Amino acid sequence: MAPGGNRGWLLRLVIAFSFAQGAVSMARPAVSYRALALGADERAIGVIAGVYALLPLFAAVPLGRRTDHGRCAPLLPVGVVLISGGCALSGIADSLWAMAVWSGVMGLGHLCFVIGAQSLVARQSAPHEQDRNFGHFTIGASLGQLVGPVAAGALIGGPDMAGTSALALIVAGAGGAVALTSLWRTEQRDTAAKSHAGHSDRVPVQRILRARGVPAGIFVSLAVLSATDILTAYLPVVGEHRGIAPSVIGLLLSLRAAATIACRLVLSPLLRLLGRSLLLTVTCLLAAVLCAGIALPVPVWALALMLAALGFCLGVGQPLSMTTVVQAAPDGARSTALALRLTGNRLGQVAAPATAGLVAGVAGVAAPFVMLGVLLLLSSGVALRSPARPVAEPGAPGAPRRSGATLGRKSED
Repeated sequence: MAPGGNRGWLLRLVIAFSFAQGAVSMARPAVSYRALALGADERAIGVIAGVYALLPLFAAVPLGRRTDHGRCAPLLPVGVVLISGGCALSGIADSLWAMAVWSGVMGLGHLCFVIGAQSLVARQSAPHEQDRNFGHFTIGASLGQLVGPVAAGALIGGPDMAGTSALALIVAGAGGAVALTSLWRTEQRDTAAKSHAGHSDRVPVQRILRARGVPAGIFVSLAVLSATDILTAYLPVVGEHRGIAPSVIGLLLSLRAAATIACRLVLSPLLRLLGRSLLLTVTCLLAAVLCAGIALPVPVWALALMLAALGFCLGVGQPLSMTTVVQAAPDGARSTALALRLTGNRLGQVAAPATAGLVAGVAGVAAPFVMLGVLLLLSSGVALRSPARPVAEPGAPGAPRRSGATLGRKSED
């Protein structure tokens, strides 16, 4: 089936991603609360959050290479198993170093799932459908980010913080395993077959990184994901210092995710109105101001408004950075380019929480949000300079005439 055909596979992928991301989004704040109950300080929280991204930092490019010249779908169940196992084993870990190890396993599982899933979307979508399909795909992540923190907040609390956070992690592991039920027939047969007959020569990483648009997409994605990640890991710490209950923190994180879903539902009209580069620039700039605002000692209702606006702005960066990287990458290296984007994400997830931990230890728990504001401000400047490269509809003036000019076809021949 040609790219752009039946999209039942995309719906199944979104459902699976919802459960997998829900498990991770439930586990991340639960890990922070459990670590606090085991005696961790702000620096230790930063280290544990950073280890989540450490294994993926080294595994992303090899997995992307494999996916460029093979099938995508096998990575999905492997990722789900690692996510579920990492969540559950974090719940029974009784030391900070063990929690860090299982957090790393969870991160590796998330990487496997995301590389396989993003490569499927890139490979099985017609060029003019990529912004839309990546936007729909990331709705799965947002649904998981909506439900996960609320579930964690509902379970965590009371005098036995260690016990309730352990229960939340075990429940997260069980919920993540449900994703396995939606992974059937996600990869179209002819697309999987063509992937084996693709280019045998590997495109050098340096050539991919020199392609105009790839570095910009990687940096924007790094900044946006770092903001989401530190928000998830450090808002519980801010809540502890300001006397905000875990259940309220869970609701605030879910409000942010709901706003992200709303953003992705209206992504197509926003793109028609502003274009990709300007939309990325404006939303990153607004997100920078809102992140810095979280550092202020505002009441809960004001914090909720800021998080809702921040969630809407952050919802733009991930799907559009995927399309930017995919369309800028050389033929035969698009999965590797997506993997490099994920490597940048994981580099940010290693460095940003560790830096945030140091900043929090020196300047207070709200200071990391000022740091995020600076990072997002830089990303807005990068987005402004990135190429838009709009893709025309088939048959429209300027649309590619040769099948080799469309994404997912020349690289699969």
